[in-house]
Amino acid sequence: MTDCNVAKQQTIAKEIALTGVGLHTGKEVTLTFKPAPENHGYTFVRVDLEGKPVIEADASYVVNTQRGTNLEKRGVKIQTSEHVLAALVGMEVDNCIIELNASEPPIMDGSSKYFVAAIEKAGIVQQEAPRNEFVVTEVISYIDEESGSEITVIPSDEYQVTTMVDFGTKVLGTQNASLKHLSEFKDEIADARTFSFLHEIEMLLDHGLIQGGDLNNAIVYVDKELSPETMEKLRGAFKKDKISVKPNGILDNLTLHYPNEAARHKLLDVIGDLALVGTRIRGKVIANKPGHYVNTQFAKKLSQQIKLEKRNKIPKFNPHAEPVKDVNAIMDMLPHRPPFLLVDKILELSDTQVIGLKNVTMNEPFFVGHFPGAPVMPGVLIVEAMAQTGGILALSTVPDPENYLTFFMKINNVKFKQQVNPGDTLFFKLELISPIRRGIVHMQGNAYANDKLVTEAELMAQIVKTKNI
Repeated sequence: MTDCNVAKQQTIAKEIALTGVGLHTGKEVTLTFKPAPENHGYTFVRVDLEGKPVIEADASYVVNTQRGTNLEKRGVKIQTSEHVLAALVGMEVDNCIIELNASEPPIMDGSSKYFVAAIEKAGIVQQEAPRNEFVVTEVISYIDEESGSEITVIPSDEYQVTTMVDFGTKVLGTQNASLKHLSEFKDEIADARTFSFLHEIEMLLDHGLIQGGDLNNAIVYVDKELSPETMEKLRGAFKKDKISVKPNGILDNLTLHYPNEAARHKLLDVIGDLALVGTRIRGKVIANKPGHYVNTQFAKKLSQQIKLEKRNKIPKFNPHAEPVKDVNAIMDMLPHRPPFLLVDKILELSDTQVIGLKNVTMNEPFFVGHFPGAPVMPGVLIVEAMAQTGGILALSTVPDPENYLTFFMKINNVKFKQQVNPGDTLFFKLELISPIRRGIVHMQGNAYANDKLVTEAELMAQIVKTKNI
C-alpha cells in the first residue's frame, strides 16, 4: 500500500482565491485554496452555509454524474468538482482545503488552467509525512455494459493515464490522449476545455442549465443541422449577435488548443474523478470512452479494494535475515525451554514492536496427539508462541530480563483464521497498543503463515520480578 521510498506529502504555501461563475448555476462564486495538514487529503468547505459544513473529496459521496461529478454529504452539495481536483493532483498537491461560497466552483474557461495557475502562485511546500500510494499489483477493471465504457488500471512504475474517445460522430471522430508523467499535466492537459455536442446544449438550455455557459468555456461540436430556431436560441443564451459554425464543426469562433482537445479534457476528467479514491495511484489507467459515471464507479471500486488491502495487509518478512536474537539469546531472556519454547528467532525488535519466527516441523511433540492423521498446530499454542514473542518485547524494557517473568492477565478478541500445518513458517508480529505502565504490557498480536493472517489476539501481561514470586 505504501512505499518508504515515495516522495513526501505536499500542500500549498498560502491561501489564494479565484472568482468566476458556476457553469450550471450562472452564479458568481469565489473559490479559495487553503493549506492543509498532513494526511488531510482534499476537502470542500461551504463557507456560505451555517456551520461551514465540510465534504471530503471521497467517491462514497458521489450522488450523480450528470454534466459533472457531484458530491453530497448530509444534504450539502458540491457540483462539478473534477476540474479543481484534477489541478491539485496534476500539481502534486496532496493536502488542500477548498472553500466555496456556493455549491459549484467557477467554470473559468472550462479547463483546469486557472486553478493550476493559482496553485502555482500560492506555492507548494513539502511536508514531513510520506505520500500514501496505492501500488497496483494486478489488473483492476470496471466496465459499464450499457455505454461500453471501460476503465482498467495495470501495474506501472508511476501514475499514467491514457484515454480513448469515440462518440460515434463524424465531427469529433476517434481521439486518444496520454499522460506519461504527472509533470506533463500543467503544459499538456490543464488547458484542455470541456466540450459538448449541440444536441446536448439544446437539452441543457431547455432544462435551465448552463446558466453560466458561454462560448469561451465550452467547445461545442455541431453534430446536427443548425436550424434558424436553434440559432436564435443559442444567440440569446450566449448573448451573441452572431453564431456561426467553423469548417472543423465547432460552434462560433473558438479555436482548439489541440486537435485532440476533447480526448485531453476527458483525461483531465479521469484524473479529477480518480482523486476521489483518496490516495495517489501508482499504476497506468487506460480509459476507453470515459465519462463521469464510469470514472466514479471505478473510483468506488478502487476505494473498496484499498480499504480491503489495508484491513488484510500482510507484512513482508525475510526468514533468512540475520536475526536480532537466535534461540540461545531467546533462552537467555525467557525461562521457557523445549518442547515448550515456541520461538526460534527474533527478526526485529524496537521499543514498540517485535517480530519473531517459528519453523513448524513434523517433529513437534504436539502433532503426536493433535490429529495424527491430519496434523494441525493447536490454536492455543499459536497464541502462546505470540505471547512468548511479546515477552521478548516486554523484557527488553528492563535492564536485567533474566530476573523477570511475564504472566498473562487477559486475552481478548482471539480469532483463528487459517490452519497451521507441518512445513509452515510462522511469523509473529506484536505491537504495543499503549505504553508499558507499572509493568502492564498491552499488545496486539498477529501470526502469519503462507502470506495469510492465521491468528490475531489482544494480549495483556504483567512483568514481575522473580524474587516476588
